[in-house]
Amino acid sequence: MPTVQQAIKAVILCQWLSNGYQPISIFRYDVKLKTIYIQGGISDDIAIVIFSDGNWRFIQ
Repeated sequence: MPTVQQAIKAVILCQWLSNGYQPISIFRYDVKLKTIYIQGGISDDIAIVIFSDGNWRFIQ
């Protein structure tokens, strides 16, 4: 299960993508790594990982 910090940050980042009219293609919680992965953008060029403490970063 995602942590509260992860869940809140996921909603904020999904809203951020939505406000920029960017589609969200993948939203996944990885049980082993305990991270949330979000991939989106017109050509799926935006990839974000949210860690259990709520910190996040863009990945390539």
